[in-house]
Amino acid sequence: MEERRRSKRTEMSSTLMVKRLDQGDMQEVSIDIIDVSPNGVGFLCKEVLSIGAVYESKLRIWTQEVLHAFLQIVRIEMKGDSYTYGAVFIGMSESDAARIRVYQTINDEK
Repeated sequence: MEERRRSKRTEMSSTLMVKRLDQGDMQEVSIDIIDVSPNGVGFLCKEVLSIGAVYESKLRIWTQEVLHAFLQIVRIEMKGDSYTYGAVFIGMSESDAARIRVYQTINDEK
């Protein structure tokens, strides 16, 4: 499979809640992050999410700061009893993307 990611992905241990924006039910689901980059995030979720849908999220990073971001689902794959998702960040601020790049730099040094 051809690699199409624009940025390097780094593993990150975190859980976050996401809410779908285009439906009236603001149901929150929990996801487990696999990896993150300034452009997007890979995660596991037991719930079925819709490809192309936009979700509001609050990502807790290693400094315990919370980044408010919007995720658009671009990839779904069944993995065991849960789903693996790929999502791109929509409208993430440059300062929040820079925090992720700093995390990657520190993580690469280890």
